[in-house]
Amino acid sequence: MPFSVAVSTFRTPVKKNYWLIAFIVLFFALWISTLVGTSDLNNWFLENTLTFIFLIFLFVTYKKYQFSDLSYLLIFVYICLHVYGAKYTYAENPLGYYLQDLFHTKRNHYDRIVHFSFGFLLAYPMRELFLRWLGYPVRVSWLLPIEITLSVSAFYELIEWAVADLFFPAQGDAYLGTQGDIWDAQKDIFLAFSGAIIATTIVSVIKKWIWSGEEKK
Repeated sequence: MPFSVAVSTFRTPVKKNYWLIAFIVLFFALWISTLVGTSDLNNWFLENTLTFIFLIFLFVTYKKYQFSDLSYLLIFVYICLHVYGAKYTYAENPLGYYLQDLFHTKRNHYDRIVHFSFGFLLAYPMRELFLRWLGYPVRVSWLLPIEITLSVSAFYELIEWAVADLFFPAQGDAYLGTQGDIWDAQKDIFLAFSGAIIATTIVSVIKKWIWSGEEKK
């Protein structure tokens, strides 16, 4: 079955798109398993509030605009990483502990992985949205994902502060997952920002390599 990317001229309808069906089935299976096996139910609902909103956005906009299969794959991987983190809380994630033992780090870095993935995995879908859906110029479509990643990451840290300190202080430590690092928020923002820059750079290099290859033919 064909696999579309942002520049592809075709989009496979959902009923015939086995890639998208597989992403949906696998995600909801994982999502349900994280709810059933969560170690902190209140934190699970807090962490998944934005997941609910994001999924509603994808569902509501699907008829008007359909992302490419590559964008859906990147979105699928990111939200899987996020909900898996919500299952145990980011600071207590087993994969993070495994990596901590493997690389002999001082803390559980699973939250760092997800923050980096926010920029690295979602920059491409954002670029596709601006370029193909909204019809923005190419240069603007390259820059906006980086700028939005930076601003959304900073805004998310403000949301975390408000939720943990003002609305649900009992869940504060579990939700924030700072693990004693006073610069945790700044590092999270930097990682997401760096991820977006790396992703857009990779895509740019690949596109130039393809174009240069076409010119030589």
